[in-house]
Amino acid sequence: MLYLISLGLADKNDVSLRAIDAARRCDKLYIERYTNYYGSSNKELEKLFGKKIAGLKRGDVESSKLIDESKKENIGLLVIGDVFSATTHSSLMLEAFDKKIKVEVIHGSSILTAVGETGLMLYNFGKTASIPKDNKNIESPYDILKRNKDLHTLFLLDLGLSFNEAIIYLLGVEKKRKGKVFDENKLCVVCSFGKKT
Repeated sequence: MLYLISLGLADKNDVSLRAIDAARRCDKLYIERYTNYYGSSNKELEKLFGKKIAGLKRGDVESSKLIDESKKENIGLLVIGDVFSATTHSSLMLEAFDKKIKVEVIHGSSILTAVGETGLMLYNFGKTASIPKDNKNIESPYDILKRNKDLHTLFLLDLGLSFNEAIIYLLGVEKKRKGKVFDENKLCVVCSFGKKT
């Protein structure tokens, strides 16, 4: 069986009782930390769950490793935020279903709901976009901003990409496209959960 276990936004204090229970039922626990900052170390989480935790890189999560192991054992993947805030985990679940592997999902708090703390209504958000750190030849986040028009746009920044770099990126695409979507007068709200920036 495959357990997709959400850890919540900030640290071990966000972990739900359901998540703790599921993690303790697993034969092996893995964590991926490549999409988000998290305030608790693996050691702290191991103490909470009473089990060793192995780290995974993106390639490991996207490979058949977890699926293959889930055929024989209860495997838990610990995900910062909510499991379905990243498409990789949706793909993993669909692959498990395709291979007739049972999946249990434990949801948690995520940036997609926490952004409501800004006072912006969640119903007024258009499509969400990620801005990668290496974005020289990528313009799709700008296209999503343009498509969202009168709606709010939530940009998720790659680890290591600052707010200022994201603004410079958007202004650069704007200039290149000679558009009228984003300029120095555009109102932006910056949110950072879990780690001080």
